[in-house]
Amino acid sequence: MPYDWNVPYNDLPFLPPSREIEEDISILKKLVTASRALASVNASVLRLPNPSMLVNTIALQEAKSSTAIENIFTTEDELYKAVSDLIQEERANAATKEVLRYREALWEGYSKMKGKASIDEEVILGVFHEVKNTNSGFRSPATQTIIKRGNSEFRSGETVYTPPRGEQLLQDLMGNWMEYLRNDSSFPTDPLLKMCVAHYQFEAIHPFADGNGRTGRILNQLYLVHKKLLDLPVLYLSKYIITYKEDYYYHFGTVTQRGEWKAWILYMLEAVEKTAILTENLIREIITQMEATLEHGKSKIKWYSKEVNELIFSQPYLKSKTLGELMGVSSRTTLTKYFSELAAAKILFPKRDGKEVYYINEELVRILGD
Repeated sequence: MPYDWNVPYNDLPFLPPSREIEEDISILKKLVTASRALASVNASVLRLPNPSMLVNTIALQEAKSSTAIENIFTTEDELYKAVSDLIQEERANAATKEVLRYREALWEGYSKMKGKASIDEEVILGVFHEVKNTNSGFRSPATQTIIKRGNSEFRSGETVYTPPRGEQLLQDLMGNWMEYLRNDSSFPTDPLLKMCVAHYQFEAIHPFADGNGRTGRILNQLYLVHKKLLDLPVLYLSKYIITYKEDYYYHFGTVTQRGEWKAWILYMLEAVEKTAILTENLIREIITQMEATLEHGKSKIKWYSKEVNELIFSQPYLKSKTLGELMGVSSRTTLTKYFSELAAAKILFPKRDGKEVYYINEELVRILGD
């Protein structure tokens, strides 16, 4: 008998799933290649002169993709302008603010995880609060949460899932979820495999009224960092999920309806492997361009330095005051001279938007947009 998607899934089984998934040859083979790709991208990140700077840049694209999964769209121009200036950020449109909150939530969770034994309720709520700009907690049993297809999707408005309801049930399910990730003695599963399983379970529990997808994707990264598979949160799966969104929902449904984990886990491991390869290529391209720009900048501008170069690659759009803060210069005349030299050397390109002037790193915009 098919599962009725309109009925709350209060029979959602606790973790772990059957041990058969840990012994499946196809899963074990894919686990090896995904783990290798993850280790390779992590090594690339550690070779960076300033890893946090570059992670912040790449995180913009993840934030944009992750919110797009929820049918929240913003233009790159609007996003880059908002990032370049906190005042402008406050005036940004609602979609852009959602994207920026995602990036802040990523770093909020990363900060809260330091010194923790595992992901706990404080970390989960801290991420969620940043994602949704709220102080609310787990959803009330009175909240009639139903997951439907978005307006831009095939069969829009169709119910695809109704998560469990009941205050105690929600607490029990989330308690089991956290214990599964924390207790490696009782649940001695490979951490990458655990992440795949836990991601399904978190989205199936759907602990919040909204923002579960974005919160869950951030928690994936925090867990991998905590288990030392990554040193920094750089595995941004959202672009892959957008590209293969129908497969994501289909495999999610097969676990829910029939308890068939294999296809879901293979999908998630493929997402990890392909995303790690793409991320490593992106990092390599940015590093190559940074080195070329540094060499060119030093040959054209006497004050150009490694620190200035890193600042220019920390975000696609730059405001004059940002460079002034780095160099300890407040004189508008001096800063105008500096940016004129950067423009003459074709390192940055000025763009006026009303009274505001932004200086664009077109090479970085190109790389991030590929």
